[in-house]
Amino acid sequence: MTAAVKFAVFDCDGTLVDGQAPICEAMEASFARFGLPAPSRGLIRRAVGLSLPQAIRQLLPDSGEEQQNAMAEAYKVAFRQAREEGRVSQPLFPGIEDCLRTLHARGWTLGVATGMSDRGLGHCLAANGISDLFVTLQTADRHPSKPHPAMLEEALFDAGALPGETVMIGDTAYDMKMAKAAGTRAVGVDWGYHHPRELTEAGAEKVVAAPGELAEYLLA
Repeated sequence: MTAAVKFAVFDCDGTLVDGQAPICEAMEASFARFGLPAPSRGLIRRAVGLSLPQAIRQLLPDSGEEQQNAMAEAYKVAFRQAREEGRVSQPLFPGIEDCLRTLHARGWTLGVATGMSDRGLGHCLAANGISDLFVTLQTADRHPSKPHPAMLEEALFDAGALPGETVMIGDTAYDMKMAKAAGTRAVGVDWGYHHPRELTEAGAEKVVAAPGELAEYLLA
């Protein structure tokens, strides 16, 4: 009999890494490019986790699809320029690497499902030295925005895991709702962009306060 897969899928920004500063700066540059006043950084942070056009739609609800796509491209240009100039910092949250390596050593299969681009995610994971830990990387380049379950469902397929063997770990309600739509477990982290209460209301079975607590909870 084949052993059940223990599969943990992580959101990236706000869960694995703290990249809020470059995100806010690139979004502000995108709005400035079109002569628009930028939203507050609090509102920008709340849109993290959505794919770019959906995030802009949330921040600028009266905009049309053409404008959203154009602003998304301006965001990408600003973010790429900041990276080329060495102004992008996306450090792992303290304790995250130990958590990931502990789960990996205990036989867990790991993946990522994020609103980031393929290029951005690849650079982020490589810069932090954790690319080798993940068997599947799902991004907004190839899927509808969260909370649509497509990227999580593709991660399940790649890992050969069933929904009942899988837990989605993230910092936003979008992650929790995606997990619910895909039929997996959902665990929230309280060091990201949405309040723990929002995570619970969106379907989190547990909200943890530190990466060490997350590892203990999953391994219990």
